[in-house]
Amino acid sequence: MAWRLMHETRAAIADNLRAVFPAESQEMLERRARRTLAAYAGDVIDFIRSLHASDENVHALFEYIPSDAELFFNALAQGKGIILVSGHYGNWEAGGVFLRRIMKLPVAVVALPEADREVDRVRREIRERIGADTIHVGQSLDTALQIRRRLAENSIVAFLMDRHVGRDRVEVQFLGRRAFFQRTPALMGFLTGAPLVPSFMERVGPSHFIVRAGVTIHVDRDRPRDEAIQVAAQAFADQLSARVRAHPEYWYHFYRYWDAQAEPAVQIA
Repeated sequence: MAWRLMHETRAAIADNLRAVFPAESQEMLERRARRTLAAYAGDVIDFIRSLHASDENVHALFEYIPSDAELFFNALAQGKGIILVSGHYGNWEAGGVFLRRIMKLPVAVVALPEADREVDRVRREIRERIGADTIHVGQSLDTALQIRRRLAENSIVAFLMDRHVGRDRVEVQFLGRRAFFQRTPALMGFLTGAPLVPSFMERVGPSHFIVRAGVTIHVDRDRPRDEAIQVAAQAFADQLSARVRAHPEYWYHFYRYWDAQAEPAVQIA
């Protein structure tokens, strides 16, 4: 229904995917947009189901490589917390269910407030249900203090890094094009020494996901700050690019993403 009725959204997804498939026709790109909408619908349904799943059933939703799980415990053993970075890719909300209900790890999610207050309330209540805190972006110094406090408590602080927020941006090359990613995760890594751990939640079948940890990124505190931040952000952009190229149908931006990169001061809700 979304593919049939939301013509602007369908065209926007097709335009976004042109970076991955530059030689394809508009018709083919719009077919790919249908797959993206179908994948997103499935992810939303499975996320909602995971909230009410029994302990036995919630374990059946996820598979993971033991060494990836060990990576989180080893990083937390350093006592500086973890900055978990992902993108608008895969079932990132189900990642919170995995970390809280299966890994039993403390999590705070850094997120933009939703434009609709009721939607924002529902999102916060869902995170509270699984025991994950929400830190709202846009609270100036208080946001940074909350993030530093969670890291000092040796918690995981999670960001979706591929969408900048106003001036909170750093330029990277992403899918062969210029883009602006959120700067705060790498800045917090520079200030605190906490590692950036890329993580991706990918569907491998009906109501079944694999959790993939990427290569840990340590922000080089011996470099000049801005240089270190850019290098770390680019390292994440490279890892996200690889996942999007492998599974473009899991990349969820429903507006014209590249147009937003041309006007970095514009905020997208």
